[in-house]
Amino acid sequence: MKAIAMIPARFEASRFPGKLMKDLAGKSVIVRTYEATKNSNLFDDVYVVTDSDIIFDEIISKGGKAIKSIGEHESGSDRIAEAVENIDTDIVVNVQGDEPFTQTKPLKKLLEVFKNDEAKNIDIASLKLKMEDEAEINNPNNVKVVCDETDFAMYFSRSPIPYPREKSKAEYFKHIGIYAFRKEALLKFTKLPINQLEAAEKLENLRFLAHGLKVKMVETNQIAIGIDTPEDLEKAIAIYKK
Repeated sequence: MKAIAMIPARFEASRFPGKLMKDLAGKSVIVRTYEATKNSNLFDDVYVVTDSDIIFDEIISKGGKAIKSIGEHESGSDRIAEAVENIDTDIVVNVQGDEPFTQTKPLKKLLEVFKNDEAKNIDIASLKLKMEDEAEINNPNNVKVVCDETDFAMYFSRSPIPYPREKSKAEYFKHIGIYAFRKEALLKFTKLPINQLEAAEKLENLRFLAHGLKVKMVETNQIAIGIDTPEDLEKAIAIYKK
């Protein structure tokens, strides 16, 4: 089974413009993410896919591999689908450019999902992390996921789901923005229309569910700090200093 990693990277992030080029303990956020993915030694190749000359040049100058996007894209998955169409691979792992703490163990778990799926019932695999802190649960920057009894995703939301109507001991899981696709599922995704749920929550994973793609969730306990805000960057810097 051949697997590659693709890291979609936009420069003009709406909540934190230029965040991927911010300094994180001596290297840019995007280089930290690229190196963490490359150093996992799980992939036949790792690429950054970007619409930005600045990010493209940053990766190339550090000896990495980068692909310049041609078209305009609504999501990171759309961006990597364009790049991967003519690349020979079975599995495409979409690693978010603002996830510098990407680790080997959870990536390996995602790839094992497909190795163990001989019937090819799984289209996409992704990660979830249990949350306990109430502020983190209520933070709309933390996407929550609820699953069925076999860990297939039922819904993703920026709202805290499930809603604890009677203050029950509900479990909350944060969605970690790393996807592993069968190549054919990724190419299918790009041809599907954006539905009202995706438009409302601004979550591309809702397009998967709305069109019947099966998303298997894998629990992880990795440190999950996406760089969405300047405060997130400060947290990340503090971790590197430790």
